[in-house]
Amino acid sequence: MKFVQRFSYYLVGLVLGCFFVALVLSGKDTRCNYFPNARVLNDLRNKPFHYSENANKVLSESWVNIADIKNTLEFGDVNFDKSDTEFGKNIKIYIIEGKTLKGQEIILKVKNQEGKATLEEILKK
Repeated sequence: MKFVQRFSYYLVGLVLGCFFVALVLSGKDTRCNYFPNARVLNDLRNKPFHYSENANKVLSESWVNIADIKNTLEFGDVNFDKSDTEFGKNIKIYIIEGKTLKGQEIILKVKNQEGKATLEEILKK
């Protein structure tokens, strides 16, 4: 078989394979979170999110709002050195660093439980 024929068979198979993969994955909400930071943030976003009394008090102030919290949970960085992943059975506390929409750096302390996530504390950096 000539090289041109082999290459054309390869391209036909590649196109068909890409078509089937795109067909299977297009209808689903599929995410590929390979790194620990992305997995933690995705897990926190997909759970019911609650606010502690302390967090509600800080949210009532004007320097931070719920949009800033959601933005930090989307694009923030989890500080695993300061986080406590051995807090209790099925309970982990994560420290997430991010920014408000105005550019103010904030730190979120989030308790991740099996069925919910609770924002415990909001700090200015």
